[in-house]
Amino acid sequence: MNVIPKLFIAIDKNDINKAKELIQKLPPEMCGIKVGKELFTACGPEIIQWIQEKGFKVFLDLKYHDIPNTVEKACFVASEMGVSILNVHALGGKDMMLAAKEGVDKSNNNPYLIAVTLLTSMDANALKEIGLTSSVSDQVLNLATTSGQAGLDGIVCSAKDIPIIKNKLPENFLYVTPGIRLRNSAKDDQKRVATPFEAIEMGSNILVIGRPITQAINPEAVIKEIINEIS
Repeated sequence: MNVIPKLFIAIDKNDINKAKELIQKLPPEMCGIKVGKELFTACGPEIIQWIQEKGFKVFLDLKYHDIPNTVEKACFVASEMGVSILNVHALGGKDMMLAAKEGVDKSNNNPYLIAVTLLTSMDANALKEIGLTSSVSDQVLNLATTSGQAGLDGIVCSAKDIPIIKNKLPENFLYVTPGIRLRNSAKDDQKRVATPFEAIEMGSNILVIGRPITQAINPEAVIKEIINEIS
């Protein structure tokens, strides 16, 4: 597998020209680009190719969650696009994740395949609303364990989950952490957040950051500050 950066920038735009304008302000030697549902739905595979041509690694964040056969085929196609990371939702179950791994393995490329456990916007009250009565940490551990059993490379989770679950998961597991907020920034719709330094200290391998960088006056300067903080 290729070496990937510790920092991926979430580009949440629905206009290809605005997305390109923003991405061109970022340094490919310091960060990768996360392409999520909004940008991919608006721009499709074209934006993946363009980002790669600019020298960035791509994390395709579509959280596939469907019947195993559908997810297998989707993961194969995503892998063939040459992305460095792609993900599924662990709530799809072990059979679905095994199928996802099979799709990746059939590809000529070899991206990291990771699973989303619980969204960082979810807390205990949100779990109760959908009928899950166990704690957030128990749910994350259960889903992470199943992901490891399915042969996935790691998980997407809150940094605050990692110290609780890390010693119960594969030694080389990859921890990708969204919900990163800079000091003194608003939490907005994220509930389980951490600063870059806190996340790395808790065991995160890769940080995913959006608005604190993309809405900054000088995004590259913020990236350099974060890299210095976590190095």
